[in-house]
Amino acid sequence: MPRKLKNEELGRKTVEEFKKTPKIPLVLVLDNIRSQNNIGSIFRTADAFLAEKIILCGITAIPPHPEIHKTALGATESVNWEYRKDTAEAIQELRNEGYTIISVEQAENNIPLHQFNIDTNRKYALVFGHEIHGVRQDVVDLSDAVIVVPQHGTKHSLNVAVCTGIVVWEFFTALMGAK
Repeated sequence: MPRKLKNEELGRKTVEEFKKTPKIPLVLVLDNIRSQNNIGSIFRTADAFLAEKIILCGITAIPPHPEIHKTALGATESVNWEYRKDTAEAIQELRNEGYTIISVEQAENNIPLHQFNIDTNRKYALVFGHEIHGVRQDVVDLSDAVIVVPQHGTKHSLNVAVCTGIVVWEFFTALMGAK
């Protein structure tokens, strides 16, 4: 029977070690996410899978915040983040820096995640949207592609933090394979 590992056996990095660790060319853009618990969970995902940074936009709360801290568990200290009032302006800046902009949304002509070809020579910015309204249409319009996590139940809606974990994992496995 496998023995559960103790915390000291997990090989966790310190914040300083994490900051020095090479990151994958992936930025997460949060377009008006209202739940601080979701924001904190997304910080933990970004930490776990070595995202370059998170850009918090619009009404998305910023650290320090008790509700973000509750789920981030310190990842707001390890993961680089920025705030931008306007998501579209943040997208334009990222495009100018050479990022391919991908909105994660249910939209016409979207590409199922498992069919999207992740080019290991590119830098990506993944845009995740508001829990009810999703990614704003003007931001979808600025995207190079729109991907979706296929769903087969009655809801066709995942929690944004869960969706972020699924999508980031796919990009992490593809981009880390190139390193």
